[in-house]
Amino acid sequence: MNRAGRLVTQLEGYVAFEPAPLPPDPPLTFDSEMLQALSRADLCLGRLDGIARRVPNPDLFVAMYVRQEAVLSSQIEGTQASLTDVLQFEAGLQGEERLKDAEEVSNHVRAMNLGLQRLETLPLSKRLVREIHGILLEDTRGGQLTPGEFRKTQNWIGAPGCTLATARFVPPPPHALHDALDAWERFLHDDSLPAVIQAALAHAQFETIHPFLDGNGRIGRLLITFLLCTRGVLKRPLLYLSAYLKKNRAEYYDRLQAVRDHGHWEQWVKFFLRGIAAAASDATDTADKILDLQTKLREQVTSDARAANLLRAVDYLFLHPVVTVAQLQAGLGVSAPTANALASRCEELHILRESTGFKRNRWFQFAPFLALFESSEPTATADTPRDQTRSGA
Repeated sequence: MNRAGRLVTQLEGYVAFEPAPLPPDPPLTFDSEMLQALSRADLCLGRLDGIARRVPNPDLFVAMYVRQEAVLSSQIEGTQASLTDVLQFEAGLQGEERLKDAEEVSNHVRAMNLGLQRLETLPLSKRLVREIHGILLEDTRGGQLTPGEFRKTQNWIGAPGCTLATARFVPPPPHALHDALDAWERFLHDDSLPAVIQAALAHAQFETIHPFLDGNGRIGRLLITFLLCTRGVLKRPLLYLSAYLKKNRAEYYDRLQAVRDHGHWEQWVKFFLRGIAAAASDATDTADKILDLQTKLREQVTSDARAANLLRAVDYLFLHPVVTVAQLQAGLGVSAPTANALASRCEELHILRESTGFKRNRWFQFAPFLALFESSEPTATADTPRDQTRSGA
């Protein structure tokens, strides 16, 4: 037994962890290091929210941030689709090689967008979690693992081939699952702690409860953004922690496990706060570059003979960075010759880059915009092998 919970031997003979309700008891210790990390995280979040409020049309940018988070969060779980793969999939251009991976990431985007939309009328809750989980696993390789339903069997986490007896961690058994989720949901509605501290605790607790047979990590990371938006810390969903967690994946898992093993909540929260500050700073820098790019492109096309349509095309490309001429035609409501002329002119201005080399069935990339997100491409992670979630009767 520690302040995070207790290990309980089950009737079947294995040992599972049953978490204590949040917030921790004894309460978190706010030493100087914790206070500095909290202050830094709040400062960086404030800067990010400030630039989001300056953007004339934030929706032009939010969609790309959502896609990038979906790619990175999915890569943590072993999916290999890149941001370009996903954009091609959305444009109907994806080949068979990574079709399933791209489809899974596309579901992640849909789940994020649905969650943000539902938060306008529904509180952050178990119901919302089940809804977005159903979208996340729809028609994917995890689709047979009861999408949208909390598990009714025991699962465990560890290296491939491990058993309940050799697992790194065994979450609460099914009969204790709903009490743990009820307590977790009550904590979501307790705003007595700073929002970023609440997000740190809620995310760790969700991963400890591990209420689904698949998709727990991705749902848990989505919840961070949902909670910060719900608490009013962010006006727009521009903060995503997956880049930081992917870069520090081994420490991420170790910090979570140290909470369960030893009740080390403070160390986890400090790690989380450092991630918030890093992610917010990176997002602020990227948003600044996006604003600069938008200004530069608008100035570049204003004097062109096709200025009005080119301005509309640029705005369209911020939402659809991979596009065909037919899609540009439909999106702008122009004729086929006009769409072809716009694509050619954007190519001449180095706004678009043709990616096939063909004369027909061509598709284009909004190259200067995609370059701002190039860090989302997959990187080798063989030195930090991923634990796998297993389940059994």
